[in-house]
Amino acid sequence: MSTRRTVLLGGVGALAVGAGSLAGRRWCLSREPEAPSPLDDQGRVLWSNWAGNQRAYPAFRAAPADEAQLVSLMRDAAAPVRPVGAGHSFTALVPTEGTLLSLDRLSGMVRHDPATLTARVRAGTKLSALGPALAAIGQEMPNLPDINKQTLAGALATATHGTGKGVRALHGDVTEMRLVLPSGEVTECSRDQRAELFHAARVGLGAFGVLSEVTLQNRPLSRVKKVVTLVDTDQVLADWPDLAARHRNAEFLILPFTGKSALITHDTTDEPVKPRGPDQDVDTLMSLKSLRDIFEFAPGLRKRAARAAMADIEPEIAIDEGWKLLSNERPVRFKEMEYHVPIAEQVGALREIIARIERDEPGVFFPIEARIIAPDDAWLSPFHDRECGSIAIHSWYREDHEWMFRLAEPVLREAGGRPHWGKLHSLSAAELKGLYPMFAEAQAVRRAIDPSGRMMNPFLQRIFG
Repeated sequence: MSTRRTVLLGGVGALAVGAGSLAGRRWCLSREPEAPSPLDDQGRVLWSNWAGNQRAYPAFRAAPADEAQLVSLMRDAAAPVRPVGAGHSFTALVPTEGTLLSLDRLSGMVRHDPATLTARVRAGTKLSALGPALAAIGQEMPNLPDINKQTLAGALATATHGTGKGVRALHGDVTEMRLVLPSGEVTECSRDQRAELFHAARVGLGAFGVLSEVTLQNRPLSRVKKVVTLVDTDQVLADWPDLAARHRNAEFLILPFTGKSALITHDTTDEPVKPRGPDQDVDTLMSLKSLRDIFEFAPGLRKRAARAAMADIEPEIAIDEGWKLLSNERPVRFKEMEYHVPIAEQVGALREIIARIERDEPGVFFPIEARIIAPDDAWLSPFHDRECGSIAIHSWYREDHEWMFRLAEPVLREAGGRPHWGKLHSLSAAELKGLYPMFAEAQAVRRAIDPSGRMMNPFLQRIFG
């Protein structure tokens, strides 16, 4: 059976003969970005996010070993105090000239209850570590995002999500939170205790204090079957409502200029374990880049070449515990814009974005990701009181991403989309108030617990007004 790697790379390699000059031009345009100085003129050390598009030179860095140290830091550290997780956000949530605060040392499980399937977890725990820790006690999170390198606190702060009909984003399964407020006060909050703070800070952008511990409502550990199938894009768009309803988890990745999409489904199964094989996504992505490099100015040839190269690719199947399959390795860095539109608007918005890209932006080669997320009641959740379809577009970290704002964001905004808090967008408080019914209430809570703005960097000042 031909793998994606042998088919795509072999096909592209054959097509590349005699096309070196075009590929060479694109290579020249896609050189490694100039590296910023590791130190500024005051000797402060550079911080940069994963994609390299956000950076800062904080005056102080802190990694408290326990909650007592966190309390002291929140009370006394130089402002703005900005918490940092794994740096997988593309917006300027983290940059600060004051104090950069890491929760890496506040990690691990505190306790769990097998009767209620809940687990109390320290907020600095990485999702990649949380999966096996929960599996060891017979529990699993109801869903996981595409990448599991984030800290739990960072994932909750930005409304990180997976996909699935009736499946909420990660913060939707939080039942209690322990927060250290900007004043240093420690407080518990839930639906029954300081409920306004709970609703405002569950998706808090790191603006309401710093999470110390979180209680998660989990479910019994299960085995799932993951199937990745290459399908015609027009067909998956037509079938999407049925596919989303039929599978426990479903998403698809549109491959621009190919007419093809990768449909990914996960369903509970009792079939024997079939571990996932070696990662092939990097090879596939770089093959799509090679197609772009060669046929950038001949989109018709690019599509025909891609379809010929993909003609014999068979489905990939893996069976294992969900935490092993729902998230993926993403070593190729990128920049991303993601909006969450009302579910009825998702397919139409996708069609329009594909049309605009394939008409006006031949440099795009990264997939466009489509997922589905259930409603919840967190005040700053993009899924507040509505089922959403997410649309995520990407640009290689070495290349310009201005086209996202020019071509895609207007479509996403016209569809009533709300931005992912960790992904690129241009919105500020004036626009956000019209998208989030409880935005003013969240603003009021934030001002009440942080009247001097100790958590506010310039980006958050734009967001909250």
